[in-house]
Amino acid sequence: MAALFLKRLTLQITKTENNCIRSCWGKYVVQKMASAQPSPIASAPRPSCLTHAKAFSMEDIRDEQRKKKKDDTAFSNIGRKISERIIHVLDEQGNDLGHMHRATVIRLMDERDLRLVRRDPGAEPPKYQLLTGAQIHQERLRLRELEKAKPRTGPTLTKELTFSSNIGQHDLDTKTKQIQQWIEKNYRVQITVKKGKSAEEPESKTEEIFNQILQTMPGRATFSSKPQPIRGGKAVMCVLRPLSRRKRQCLQQLRGPQEETL
Repeated sequence: MAALFLKRLTLQITKTENNCIRSCWGKYVVQKMASAQPSPIASAPRPSCLTHAKAFSMEDIRDEQRKKKKDDTAFSNIGRKISERIIHVLDEQGNDLGHMHRATVIRLMDERDLRLVRRDPGAEPPKYQLLTGAQIHQERLRLRELEKAKPRTGPTLTKELTFSSNIGQHDLDTKTKQIQQWIEKNYRVQITVKKGKSAEEPESKTEEIFNQILQTMPGRATFSSKPQPIRGGKAVMCVLRPLSRRKRQCLQQLRGPQEETL
């Protein structure tokens, strides 16, 4: 009886081992076949439409347009890069040479050691002038001086200064010099004077301080905002602004006859 049981157990173990071997071998074969065949996604050719392209925005386009406009109006030698076939040419003395082919202009530049600058790109045909290097340098200096002389249209900056009405004369002179420097740089200056705690201080002391500061800058500054109490009457504030160039010139013209009469 025991021998029969052992025989059946042996057959069952053998059968189980064969099933395990077949299962493992089947998985191994399937994995090998899958790795041997190329993936359809990996082997597919990359579409040409997926190639990398440089991204751009409307701001980039505006920057490029501003740069192009600046280059068109800049006073500089354009070299041999003449985009037009026929151009209107002036010589270095301002004489009109008429319409010329760009090849002829380049030949003149080489023969006479001249440069070519744009004068009127919007004309038809565009107007250019032949100049020497020294003439171009002088013209750039002249244009730079004209640019500096233009009035600035940007926002006016305001400086602020606060001190007590009990300030000493030396400290007041130091602060007055600082205000003068700001006025020379076309700043507005907001001055706040805090009233002293002394009950004997006259009400007009703060206004006297403002007038004393303003008198050190005759013909250069004036009140943009006259002295007025703030903080419940505990301080007085005013704003000084620089005089415009035209008003300065008018004051100088008025002072001239007065000084002569004196």
